[in-house]
Amino acid sequence: MRIGLYFGSFNPVHNGHLIIASYAAYNTDLDKVWLVVSPQNPLKPSATLLNEHDRYHLVELAVRDEPKLKASNVEFSLPKPSYTVDTLTFLSEKYPDHQFSVIMGSDSFKNLAKWKNTDQILANYPIYVYNRPHHELPSSTSGAIIILDAPLLDISSSLIRRLIRERKSIRFFLPDSVATYITDNNYYRKAIS
Repeated sequence: MRIGLYFGSFNPVHNGHLIIASYAAYNTDLDKVWLVVSPQNPLKPSATLLNEHDRYHLVELAVRDEPKLKASNVEFSLPKPSYTVDTLTFLSEKYPDHQFSVIMGSDSFKNLAKWKNTDQILANYPIYVYNRPHHELPSSTSGAIIILDAPLLDISSSLIRRLIRERKSIRFFLPDSVATYITDNNYYRKAIS
């Protein structure tokens, strides 16, 4: 089975994430897309994150009725901070019948050289890249790079967190089940930015 791994803090997961994941699942050769909740991204401060189990639950709520999308907490049991190459190696050993690839935005792709063991990732795993505004892809790349012409919403988790702190509507930015759970549990109301 061909599995696309879409890594993220998902702090919180929103419709922009889900559009990318769904587009990759239904418009490429991938059989499924796993949204991998990263407990700690080495390039982001962890103090701004909602608890990893809560973020994972929100992703579960967001994808529960979608057969080609799955929430994954695989990185919760791996050493922190989470490095993509370590997660890919672990999953490839655990599921030898699966072929794993990475889904990322062009902004992350431009930072790939800062990642741990970039050459190993490029040599062994296809990378599906979707364009992000102001982050055009270079004309030449190495490795198996597949460009996704996915529709984009210019929204971010930081925007949603700000709207929540300001007690403004977050309706239509994320699935109703996720918005309701965030509201019911008073997530993001305080100083998490």
